[in-house]
Amino acid sequence: MSIPVVALVGRPNVGKSALFNRIVGQGSAIVSDEAGTTRDRHFARADWNGRDFWLVDTGGIVEDAQGVMDKEIRRQVEVAIGEADVLCFIVDAIAGLHPSDRRVLELLRQSRKPFLLVANKADDPRATDFYEFYELGAGDPIPVSATNGKGSGDFLDTLVEALPPGGGNAPEALRIAIVGRPNVGKSSFVNRLVGENRLVVSDEAGTTRDAIDTPFRYHERDFILVDTAGLRRQSKIDDGIEFYSSLRTRRAIEQSDLCILMIDAQEEEIHHQDLKIASMAWDAGKGLILVVNKWDLKEKDDKTSARFQKKVNEKAPFTKWVPFLFASALTGQRVSKVLDLVLEVESERNKRVSTSQVNDALERIVGRRQPPQAAGREVRLLYATQVETAPPTIAVFGSAPDAVEDHYVRYLHNSFREEWGFIGNPLRVIMRRAGKAPRP
Repeated sequence: MSIPVVALVGRPNVGKSALFNRIVGQGSAIVSDEAGTTRDRHFARADWNGRDFWLVDTGGIVEDAQGVMDKEIRRQVEVAIGEADVLCFIVDAIAGLHPSDRRVLELLRQSRKPFLLVANKADDPRATDFYEFYELGAGDPIPVSATNGKGSGDFLDTLVEALPPGGGNAPEALRIAIVGRPNVGKSSFVNRLVGENRLVVSDEAGTTRDAIDTPFRYHERDFILVDTAGLRRQSKIDDGIEFYSSLRTRRAIEQSDLCILMIDAQEEEIHHQDLKIASMAWDAGKGLILVVNKWDLKEKDDKTSARFQKKVNEKAPFTKWVPFLFASALTGQRVSKVLDLVLEVESERNKRVSTSQVNDALERIVGRRQPPQAAGREVRLLYATQVETAPPTIAVFGSAPDAVEDHYVRYLHNSFREEWGFIGNPLRVIMRRAGKAPRP
């Protein structure tokens, strides 16, 4: 990517995620007093004074990383340091200099990357003694408060000056949310797609807590893959971090262009929660692809995939318009095909059908089956036009739009589908009174 990368690094609980949120301008990363809340590299686009950059939030580096998760977090931080153009070394101005700060500093110096020393939690710089950090010999500490924003402008001015030249504003990337229940292999799938262990993967369900943004490029298109925490049933959400993880998954769906719903092939039936997530994405007007993961572990014959898809279609009829991919993140089987499906669904999502084509189709559709007449009112459908893309929306104009029964609207919907597909996307058909300007 031509946009520079800035990584926030430091020991646990120095306020990296809070500062990340302050810079990005939204509550994008989970903030908690519990050490180790941030586990993955968390990406977000940010800008200051006309310069765009990727900001990366990382997990806290502990001195003696003996636990499996601590080791994995440290490895993720080391990868983030290797990818970054500029590093921000975050320390706690209230707690003061800590032995772990020196360990982090060693990592930064070994990287030979430019870095800034940032003294966070300096809510009142005049009353906060952050001068002991001069002992590190890492340059002048920059006081900042992620909580109230004090000093953040000066800090960002200094940060932008440290960025490498070039890498101006980039076009908007296609946002793809990877969604599904916990432990269906979403992070493994993203890692397989990008060709590296970008996200923490563990057999422990719920390893991913935030919605993690991963920039990616394929066939000259920029993507952002958003790996989300698995959505659980509401009764299972019993602590603050789980609640916010669920909330951010829903928000990731809302902010995405397209969702990849991952299902566990080892389940005999599609889970109710899978259908709920699929409906959530569909109702929000997002493109949708269903990936049945762990297909390598499924006992199957040459008709297993067809039977599986039929069962899903019966439970959720809208999924007959959704492409299915039977894959394995573990072995890589068919994983790369999902990107071609993404491009296909995106093309369908932005497809524009001319008004003359829509009207010709409407004439044929109505000719096959007239709309039921309402008591004392004539129901005539006069013309139609596509009024929106992403998702595609067709407005049908008639004499009494409120009298058109729901089953006939479904007939129109299915007939328009047969004409133009719009595969992987919800198609909205709206009824309007003739003579009014078309609107979505």
